[in-house]
Amino acid sequence: MGAFPAAGAHAAADSLSTGVVLYSPYTKIVVSPGASINYSVDLINNGHEIRTENIALGGLPSSWKYDIKSGGWNIEQMAVLPDEKKNFTLTVNVPLKINKGSYKFHLSAGEARLPLTIVVSKQGTYQSEFTTDQPNMQGNSKSNFTFSTTLRNQTADRQLYALMADAPRGWNVVFKPNYKQATSAQVDANASQNISVEVTPAANAEAGTYKIPVRAVTNSTSAELTLEVAITGTFQMEVTTPKGLLSADITAGDTRRIDLEVVNTGSSELKDIQLSSRKPAGWELSFEPSKIASLKAGAAANVTAELKASPKALPGDYVVVMDAKTPEVTADAQFRISVKTPLFWGWVGVLVILAAVGGVYCLFRKYGRR
Repeated sequence: MGAFPAAGAHAAADSLSTGVVLYSPYTKIVVSPGASINYSVDLINNGHEIRTENIALGGLPSSWKYDIKSGGWNIEQMAVLPDEKKNFTLTVNVPLKINKGSYKFHLSAGEARLPLTIVVSKQGTYQSEFTTDQPNMQGNSKSNFTFSTTLRNQTADRQLYALMADAPRGWNVVFKPNYKQATSAQVDANASQNISVEVTPAANAEAGTYKIPVRAVTNSTSAELTLEVAITGTFQMEVTTPKGLLSADITAGDTRRIDLEVVNTGSSELKDIQLSSRKPAGWELSFEPSKIASLKAGAAANVTAELKASPKALPGDYVVVMDAKTPEVTADAQFRISVKTPLFWGWVGVLVILAAVGGVYCLFRKYGRR
């Protein structure tokens, strides 16, 4: 039941000669549509005999609802001993759909009357309302955003609301009435329910501001709320090859071209990407281009690396690291480079082996019989 503001004390009675008086301290109050008002009323018997009076309410609009109770019972009649008083409660429910203005009515007990006035402060409606104190949040694409909302049923009936959201592709929106995930919420007439709305951005959401309308819908009423998420973006980068292969063969002293890809795997644009390397002593490595001016989120840039092995490099495996750097993020790729023996020296080795085999054969032919 709604509380009511003080409007001054007042006692009303048609005539003290009847010996019965109705009294309530609040006879003119100001409320909003949908309010429930409790009047505490005293029936006072100033006479010398027991009085039994019929309790009735008159002048109240037919669409308004009320009840008169005492001791937990709905009453229509009350008896009062001489020089005593009995208390009862009058509850008046103001409709939601009502015009702004003053409404006068009266409470009676026999010939005693108590005039009452309710002032409706604003135009009433028959609708639902979806609100939040914090409609916007900020974070990167890895963040989860939780909005605290309130769904108000400003109708005269209990409503079962279907909860829906129009989120960007790849985003996820979850509703949690009373902290439990659900796709609907039941709200009593002229009541409200707290609903948590959890928003998860798409993994590759670019930096920017996204509006997410959420709705609560029934057959007779609906309400909409627009949430706003500002994605600040993430800075991530990867250095790889078109086929993902991070190994190559080279001959000592020779040059090898390696096709690279610099990929922006974050959600923010990268600018001024510098390419550099870490290589064995005596090796040479250059990039074309050596600098990438800008790279949008999700995009890739093709780079050619020209690697020259040292002429003195011995056969075996070497590690060459290729770096891509910006003020915000650094990425690298470690390549395993296998150095092979040059073809000339390979043939020289074969000839030496053949000469050795031939020399042994000749020795067996010449001295074998001896």
